[in-house]
Formats: sequence, structure tokens, C-alpha cells
Amino acid sequence: MEQHDSRSTHRHEISIPSHSWSLDMLLRKLKAIELKRDDKLASVLDAVGEFGTFQWRLVALTLIPYGLLSFFMFSDSFVLTAQKPYCNTSWILKVGPNLSVAEQMNLTLPRAPDGSFQTCLMYIPVLWDLDSIIHFGLNYTETCRYGWIYPYAEKRSLINEFDLVCGNEPNKENMLTVFLAGFLTGSLFFGFLCDKIGRYPVFLMSLAGFLFFGFGTAFVKSFNQYLFFRFTTAQASQGYGISSSSLVMEWLVGEHRAHAIILQHCFLGLGIILLSEVATKTFHWRLVFLLAGAPLFPIISNIWVVRESPRWLMVKGKVDEAKKVLCYAAEVNKKTIPLNLLNELQPPAKKVKKVSILDFHTNQYHFKVVLTMACVWFSISYSFFTLNLKLKDCGIETYLIQIIPGILGVSARLYCIVLLENLGRKCTLFLNLILATISCFFLLFLTQELKSMVILMLVLGHFNMAASITVFFIYTCELLPTALSIHRESIDSKRKSQDVTAMMLSEESMSDIWVDDVAKNTILNTLPLKSEASGFSNTDLKEPSNGEEPSPDP
Repeated sequence: MEQHDSRSTHRHEISIPSHSWSLDMLLRKLKAIELKRDDKLASVLDAVGEFGTFQWRLVALTLIPYGLLSFFMFSDSFVLTAQKPYCNTSWILKVGPNLSVAEQMNLTLPRAPDGSFQTCLMYIPVLWDLDSIIHFGLNYTETCRYGWIYPYAEKRSLINEFDLVCGNEPNKENMLTVFLAGFLTGSLFFGFLCDKIGRYPVFLMSLAGFLFFGFGTAFVKSFNQYLFFRFTTAQASQGYGISSSSLVMEWLVGEHRAHAIILQHCFLGLGIILLSEVATKTFHWRLVFLLAGAPLFPIISNIWVVRESPRWLMVKGKVDEAKKVLCYAAEVNKKTIPLNLLNELQPPAKKVKKVSILDFHTNQYHFKVVLTMACVWFSISYSFFTLNLKLKDCGIETYLIQIIPGILGVSARLYCIVLLENLGRKCTLFLNLILATISCFFLLFLTQELKSMVILMLVLGHFNMAASITVFFIYTCELLPTALSIHRESIDSKRKSQDVTAMMLSEESMSDIWVDDVAKNTILNTLPLKSEASGFSNTDLKEPSNGEEPSPDP
């Protein structure tokens, strides 16, 4: 009885609310251990092989489109090459068919005060012969009536293809807005489809979208068509990013998942470098999209090597199909899945409820995590595009504006591999965000006169921001798993309390978490109290002493 009183007094002295941070952290860790123990699919994936031929083919097939993705995403800067336009005055060739271009322009175009030909004005045509025109000259001007010519253009761009001059110039900010709107709608639409119909169908749809709209951009007949194809290509790019990353994350295990995502983002940077080289040497803007879309044909012809995510199939209750794709992967890897492991994959006893975005409203922890991530993603995206725009304001030529971020992106992602293995996701993300913030902070106070220092800060900021994007992408994918481990069936509270208590005392994986005697006593005392409050149990647990098992209080 005295022991009971002492224990009760101790409970009141060190009582910690059940919703305290330390207790919640430990309980979530224990729950994760329990879920991992019950995740039979993870055991089967281990038997399939961590990174065999099947996984290698899957990763290789997803890398190549990432390189081509750069052509579709960043080509605007190269296909909108500025051209010097002049009014088309070919009407004078009817009276002087042997005139050269220089003579034609000299007779039909007015000159600016500095002596150069005006670009958006022409002399009004007259019904005179050539000698009268040469002798008297033309005096009255008007805007270009018959279109424009580009006698000094070195390549064919959108500007001289669709005459985007003299009041018809495209607004690059609006073009970027259209493309980013495609990103936004593509994320919502294909994100929903990925969970609804599966990762593999969306993967196919995205590649088909690249082929039809990306490759098809080379055949548009107007600038409005070009904008529409750019919008749909942006949607397809988001669909591909979501579906390919989901397939990689759900087929691979361990650090292979992070390495695959890093390689995907590295290929995106390599694609930017390749785009910069190809586009500057290509004489026609349509050829850029033809070269980007051509490699998609052999990729789609080899799409049969990819299989649907087994985890998504398990979520949907398609256990037999999940077993088939797992056996296929094991066969490709020359592995054999033990029959007892395969038989443990069973459909849930109760139908898994449909996943909805409204589920975050009922789960405050997940809601806080998602809200925090959304804020971080917004800040990263805003800062990244701001740095890009700031780089353009420095007067750097288009080639360098594209190739510098490409080189920085590849090196930053390779540098992340070392940090992730030594510091982990959270510390690596924190370090890169802090360094990027410092660079952006210095840019607020640097004047344009210190151009070299401004460029240095832009380079450092872009480097750390590119690393932050990749690390946060991996962190997001791993922190928010599929619905299989968000909506797993729960056991009754009494059994869960007993299991959690036993696991805390015996689980070897908890050895890396520092828990002092006070925290242990708090958990031992709090869990039964929670059961009492819920009406499931009215018994208390004692701490074992002298090797004795805990027994109910008298």
C-alpha cells in the first residue's frame, strides 16, 4: 500500500500531459516500429532484391525523360530570340524586279534620326514608275501593311515565325504564368489520378502527353496554339514527375530511393546544359522540339519493363495483381520469394476507406505537417524563381543564364548525397535553407555597382536552393507514405497500450533514443490512465522490480 502511495505521489509530481511533445514523439516512434513490423510488403520487397535488374531498368527508364523534360520546360528563352524587323515592301518589286534588298529598303523605308531604318513604319505605296520613285522619293508613311521581313536574322525563331513585333510582342511574364498554371493544374489533376487509377497509367499518360504536345509543339500554326501546347506540356511534366517518383519510391527500398530521386534531378540539370548547347546551334526553333520528342519513341516502345506499384495495388485490395508484379520483379532479379512471405499478403479484413484531402482535417498532426510543408514549398519556389529573374537582370546572355543553373543544379544534388548519408534529411534541409537565406539576405543590400558580388551571391543562393528542392522532395515523399500506412486497421485500445508498453521495454530499435527513468515512468503511468479515461481498462501497471512481471494494483 505504501508502495502504491509512493507511486501515486510520484505520478502527480512528474505528471506530463498526454499531448506533450516528448511523449507524442515516443509514441509515434513506437507506432512506426509496430507498423514496420506488420508491413508484410516490405519483407517481400526485401526478398525481391534491393536493387536488382528490375529496379535498375525502372530507374534508367525514368531518367531519360527527365533529361528531355528540360527541353520542354526551359526552351522559351531560346525560341524567342530577338530579331530586327522591317516592313515588307515587296510592292516595289512590281516596278523594279531587279532591286536588291538594300535598294528596296532604301527606297521604301523611312529613316530614324540616327540614320537607321525604322522598324514599324513604311512609305505609302504609289502608282509610279521606278525612275519617278528614285527621282522624287516617297514622303508619306504608315504602319506596316504587308507584314515584316527579317533580312539580318541568323535563325528562325517564334518572333519571325509569327511576326511578334511592332505591338505584337509576347509578354514573357504572361508566358511564364501560362506555363506555371499548367504546373499547378497538372499537379492537382495527375495527383488525383495517381491515387485513383494507379501510378503506371499516369506514367503512360504523361509520356503520351510529352509525345503529343511536346513533340507536337514543332507543328503549331499560331502563337496561341504554341501557348496552349506549352500549357498542356507543363501538365504532362507534372504528371510524369509525380508518377515516376511514386513508382521509384514504392519499388525501391532504403537509400536507393533517395539516390534515384537525386539522379532524376541531376538528369534534369544535365538536360538544361544539353538544351543550352543544342538550342544555340539550331537554326530553327521547331527543330528544338523535334530533337526533344524523338527519343520518346524508343522509350515508349520499352515501357513494358515497368510494372504498377505493388503498394498501390495492396491499398486498392488487388492482392493477386500485387503478387504477380512482385513475382515478375523477383524473376527478373533472379530471386525467389518464399511462399510463406507471399501468402502473408492478404487483403484487409475491412475495406479501406477512401482517402480524401479532408482526412487531414481529422488528423491534426498530419495537418500541421502538411501545412508546414506547403509553406516551405511556397518559400522555396518563390525564392528559386526570384533568383532566376535576378540573374536575368544582371545582363548575362541567355546561354549563360540557362547553363549556370544547370551546372549548379547537378553539382548541388551530387553534394547532397554526402550530406544525406552523414546528416540525414532534416539537418541537410536545414543547412541548405539557412545558407540560401543568407545569400538572399545579402542580395537585399548589395548595389548594382558590386556586380561581381551580386553574381556570387546569386550563384551560392541558386546552389543551395537547388539542393534544398531535392532534399525536401525526398523528405516529403518519405514523410508522407501511401494510404496503406495512413489508414491501417487499428486494434482495440487496451491491447495497443499493452503492446506499446512492452515494445518500449524490449524494442532494440529504441536504443538510439535517449529516455531517462522519469520519461519511462511517465509513459508507464500515463498509458493506463489514458485507457481508464477511455473506459477500456481500469487497471494500473507497476514498474517491474527485481525481475518481477508487472501486476495489477490491489
